[in-house]
Amino acid sequence: MYPKKLNYAIIVLVIYFLSESAYSQLEVGFYSYSCNMAEFIVKDEVRKSYNKNPGIAAGLVRMHFHDCFIRGCDASVLLDSTSSNTAEKDSPANKPSLRGFEVIDNAKAKLEEVCKGIVSCADIIAFAARDSVELAGGLGYDVPAGRRDGKISLVSDTRTELPPPTFNVNQLTQLFARKGLTQEEMVTLSGAHTIGRSHCSAFSSRLYNFSTTSRQDPSLHPSYAAILKSQCPQGNTNPNLVVPMDPSSPGTADVGYYLDILANRGLFTSDQTLLTNTRTARQVNQNARNPYLWSSKFADAMVKMGQIGVLTGNAGEIRTSCRVVNS
Repeated sequence: MYPKKLNYAIIVLVIYFLSESAYSQLEVGFYSYSCNMAEFIVKDEVRKSYNKNPGIAAGLVRMHFHDCFIRGCDASVLLDSTSSNTAEKDSPANKPSLRGFEVIDNAKAKLEEVCKGIVSCADIIAFAARDSVELAGGLGYDVPAGRRDGKISLVSDTRTELPPPTFNVNQLTQLFARKGLTQEEMVTLSGAHTIGRSHCSAFSSRLYNFSTTSRQDPSLHPSYAAILKSQCPQGNTNPNLVVPMDPSSPGTADVGYYLDILANRGLFTSDQTLLTNTRTARQVNQNARNPYLWSSKFADAMVKMGQIGVLTGNAGEIRTSCRVVNS
């Protein structure tokens, strides 16, 4: 018989290897032999869309985030609603703000022509997000692949698993922790707001209906609030009205987001709240001062986020169309 201490050590090792098994099944260059043009084909489709509309980069990064935070990175965000089920993409958190579905569709169609049934939709999203970061001026990074596609997409999941723009720093920290991400990674990934845009409805309460004692959020710089009010008039109902997340460089993946927060120009409550905690405020300052450090940390955090709850091996499936489960 093994001594008790040895038994305990074996149990610890078994738990460790089980917890690491999903991660170890993802690997850089996963399609090197089965479909060696896979990443090139995805990048080509992303680049073509980006050249027509640079804003698509922000949409694809956000799509990856919204996919991974619900049921893991399994392309559940791509599934269409059916007569019996409303899918994630049709939730208020995703519609009409989530965009880039046609880029994924185009890449999948090309991949099915040359490598039928090989490349998962979940991997396509992960590749497309990486390519978007790079095209927007961020650091490129290797994407471990081998994800499989899930078969479930529920609108109800979006209500509890995605952070709304009203969250405070404690709520953000707790939600990211549930996904296995640290507080620092939360601050780092929030920097994705350096690119993209927002609908007025996501922050208008900060301008017109903040609290019973203050109509306007006092943490919002008055001149910035005035600009936002001119862009988003009170009572406006135009669903197409949007403003840039980072006005100084809305199409570039840089540290302008953190500089905005330090100047009390964070667009969302969930942005400006990063200054209300000593540790997160220190990270905001550090990122603002060191663009390369943030870019490097962001790349690492994207790789880690891309491994949340992945399906590998024989789990899930490789969808023929990213919008529907296989028949």
